[in-house]
Amino acid sequence: MTKFNLEQESWRVFQIMAEFVEGFEQLANITPSVSIFGSARFSSEHPYYHLAEQIAYQLSEAGFSVISGGGPGIMEAANKGAFAGASQSIGVNISLPQEQQPNQYQNLSLNFKHFFIRKVMLVKYASAYVILPGGFGTLDELAEILTLVQTNKIQKVPIILVSNLFWQGLLDWFKNTLSTQNTIAIEDLDLLTIVDMAEEVPQIIFDFYENSDLKARQNKLFNI
Repeated sequence: MTKFNLEQESWRVFQIMAEFVEGFEQLANITPSVSIFGSARFSSEHPYYHLAEQIAYQLSEAGFSVISGGGPGIMEAANKGAFAGASQSIGVNISLPQEQQPNQYQNLSLNFKHFFIRKVMLVKYASAYVILPGGFGTLDELAEILTLVQTNKIQKVPIILVSNLFWQGLLDWFKNTLSTQNTIAIEDLDLLTIVDMAEEVPQIIFDFYENSDLKARQNKLFNI
């Protein structure tokens, strides 16, 4: 590596550190929060958009800050629902040359240059994860969350899939292919809960934490 490249990479390390520090400072003191994931491609007229908005509103009214990726589609719906509720609406945005613009429904808006830092922020402070229908990005986030919980890198928290119609085929593949080929344990499927109705989401989270201190569980060990 040339001296120029070494200096350039060293400076990049400091930029990465600065982004982590900013994210930690902004998010460390938020109320118990729920991260919501899903496709950026759904319009505001789509049923999944409306469902995400309803879920986020109910979570916000129940005392949870809502964190999304800050962009359009399901992310916008999540922020919009939370923005209308009693708790904070947080957008963890990514800076892209020609794509994502932050949606307008954010009490707190953060911007990151690096995808991996943004993903840490979406996961680190959440007391639960709600996964609505989405594409490769949503699948990537779901797989990472499952891996972190499965390997005890983060504590077990509710991972809620929304829409049986959309997710059941994937769950069947997990059970009938991954499990039978021993690439996952059958018990790993217990990490997931699938729902169809907005009101089921906060109830599942409250049931999970019935005998727990949400604030204490929020400050969970994060070892990646």
